[in-house]
Amino acid sequence: MYAGILFGTMKYLDTYTNHGEEVAVPSIIGLSSVEAKLKLEKLGLSYEILDSIYKPQQPNGIVIEQMIPPTSISKVHVKTNRVIGMRLSKNKELTEMPDLLFDRVKIAERRLSSRGFKFTIEYEPTIEAAGSVLAQKFEGADIDAGSKIPKGSEITLVVGRNEIGVLLELPNLVGMNYSDAINLLQTTGFQSFSTICNDCETKSDTLNAVVFVQSPEYVENKTLERSKHITILINAGAVPSENPFE
Repeated sequence: MYAGILFGTMKYLDTYTNHGEEVAVPSIIGLSSVEAKLKLEKLGLSYEILDSIYKPQQPNGIVIEQMIPPTSISKVHVKTNRVIGMRLSKNKELTEMPDLLFDRVKIAERRLSSRGFKFTIEYEPTIEAAGSVLAQKFEGADIDAGSKIPKGSEITLVVGRNEIGVLLELPNLVGMNYSDAINLLQTTGFQSFSTICNDCETKSDTLNAVVFVQSPEYVENKTLERSKHITILINAGAVPSENPFE
């Protein structure tokens, strides 16, 4: 009688808990972590993500290694609930941002390159720190040293430049299309300017507006220090002059 009860109990456990059952380990290489999880769970196996390995040519979260080889290769079966460890790909490796403040710009560039970062340079008028980094920015905002960001990110270095005594010829902007006027200022070397437009409602209005006043006023052969601020007044309803320099 007791033997019958024990036999029935063992059959119950085998049926509802897969007691003692062995299963074939599937290949999960190349699957996403979600796909691998579902495939393992369907077979009664567990999983564990061990770590991620930098693989810039692959999408994030792809299984690139499994700790127990598939049965098709190993010929070994495992018990249910066995944990299958896996390593995933990541195409963005986080790298620590160095402290570049007051480094000479060439040194800062080398330090960024050695960590796999790209960089652009913006200049800011200064007297005491010419040629040195005044600010470091990532995606338009200041970034603190020690912050971890994706390798290959672009860092903007704000570098001091002595503008005192550097004279540039002031161009005549009146009658020009706004975007052309801004391009002319930048190619001439001016970097500090602002725009006032009372009837510009959209970005398109601004880009297609026409300059009707500039301050300082244009005078032939007039020169200004490069650091001088220029104010431009534009009108969204005006038509550009065919020859604004006349």
